[in-house]
Amino acid sequence: MDPDVIYEHSYDWWPVTAKWKQQGKQPYQPEVVVFPQSQEEVCKLAVWASDHNIPITPWGAGSAVTGAPLPLSGGITLDVSRMNRVIEIDENNLLVKVEAGKKGDELEAELNARGYTLNHSPQSLDRSTAGGWIATRATGQFSSRWGGIEDLAIAFTVILASGEVVETKLTPRAAIGPDVLHIFIGSEGILGIVSDVTLKIFPLAEQRLFAAIHFASVEAGVAALRQIMQSGLRPFLARFYDEDEARHAMQNAAFSGCVAFLGFEGISAVASAEYDAGISFCKSNGGKLLGGAAVLSWMDRRFDFSTVENILAQPGGLAETIEIAHLWGDILQTYHALKAALQPFATEVLGHFSHVYPQGTSLYMILLGEAEDAAAAEERLLEIWEVAMRICLEKGAAISHHHGVGLARLPYIREELDSNLIVLQRIKDALDPLNILSPGKLGLDS
Repeated sequence: MDPDVIYEHSYDWWPVTAKWKQQGKQPYQPEVVVFPQSQEEVCKLAVWASDHNIPITPWGAGSAVTGAPLPLSGGITLDVSRMNRVIEIDENNLLVKVEAGKKGDELEAELNARGYTLNHSPQSLDRSTAGGWIATRATGQFSSRWGGIEDLAIAFTVILASGEVVETKLTPRAAIGPDVLHIFIGSEGILGIVSDVTLKIFPLAEQRLFAAIHFASVEAGVAALRQIMQSGLRPFLARFYDEDEARHAMQNAAFSGCVAFLGFEGISAVASAEYDAGISFCKSNGGKLLGGAAVLSWMDRRFDFSTVENILAQPGGLAETIEIAHLWGDILQTYHALKAALQPFATEVLGHFSHVYPQGTSLYMILLGEAEDAAAAEERLLEIWEVAMRICLEKGAAISHHHGVGLARLPYIREELDSNLIVLQRIKDALDPLNILSPGKLGLDS
C-alpha cells in the first residue's frame, strides 16, 4: 500500500492531529485504504472483513475536527470518495439522491445551476460529503430555519457489517414503528456504512435581507435571539458574537460591544415582514442597527478556515473550536463559566451563539494562542478539552452540538450518554456482533 495514502488517512482536521504531524506521530493508522466505486463492492468488502475479523472504518472526506474518521484498531479504512454520483434530482418532489462520497460544494453548485439549494451549509461544505453528514449528525450555518441533517435527510441506503443492505423507505413521514433512519444518523460508522443519501432540496430564495445589530452586552443579545425564535420567526442566519469575537466578525479591531448577524429569506413579502419583526425584538433589547454590509462580507468568506489553519501550521500554534448546546435558561451561566476557565489556556478566547432554537442554542468557544512547541501545544489542547467538557457535564450542557464525538470527546462520552449507552450498546451488539465497524468509537465496549 502506498505509504502516502496511509499517511493521508491517519489524520483528520482535529487540531491535535496537526500537532501529531509536526511531531512525526501517527498513533492511529489503517493497514490498508480501499476506494470502492459501488454499493456492491462495499457489500463484498464487508462480508470479507467479517469473515476474517478485520475492522472497517468508513472515511468520507476526512474533514472531521474531532478525530472521528481515524481507525482506532487499524484494519481497513473505507474511503467512499469515488462513490460520488448524483443519482437523481427529483424536481417534482424536491429531492436529490446522491452517493455517499458526493462533496457538498459540488452538489450545491449543481443544484444552484438548476435553481435549487440544499440549505445545508456547514463551514466544511467544500471538504465534506453527504455520507459524512449522516455519520456525524452534521448541521450548517442556516440551521436555525432549515434544521440539521436529521431534518434534511429523508432516506438513505446503509450496508451492515454482514453485507446486508438496508434501504429506508422514501416518504415524507411515516408512523410504522421507530424510525430506522435515526438509528444511523450520528452513529459515526459503528452501525453501518452509508451508501447513498436522499436529501430535501429547496428553490433558491426570492429575497434575502441581512442586518448586523450592535448590543451592549452578551445578555442583551442572547435575550433578543431567544425572543426571535420563541415568537415563531425563523431567520435562516442567526449568529451572535461576544465582544472578543465581534472584532473578528466585524473585521474591525477597534469595534466595541457585541454584534448579532441576522438574515431572513423567502418570498419577498414574507422575508420583509420577518425582518421587520426580528429587528423590533433586537431594538427592544437595546440593539442598534448597523446595516447589512458586515453580514454580506461574512457570507462571502464563511467557508474560510484559514485563520485556524495558519495558526496550526506553526509548531507551537494553538487553535481550537469547541461547540456545545444548552437551554436558554442555562446557556449564559455555561458561557461565563467556560469563558473564565479557558482564559489561561490561550491568547484569545472567543464566543458566539448560533444554531438557535425556541428552547435553546449552540455555543462556540474558539481559542487562539501559542505554546512552546508542537508537543506543548498538543498537551494544552487536551487540557482545554478536559476543562471544557468537565464544565459542560457539570452544567448539564450537551458536550457536542454538531461536531460529534470522535476522539476528542471519547473520554467523556460514557458520562454524557449515561443510561442511553445501554440501548446503543445493544443495538451495536445486534447489528455488528463481531465489532467490525469502527471498533472503539462512541465509548462502546470492544
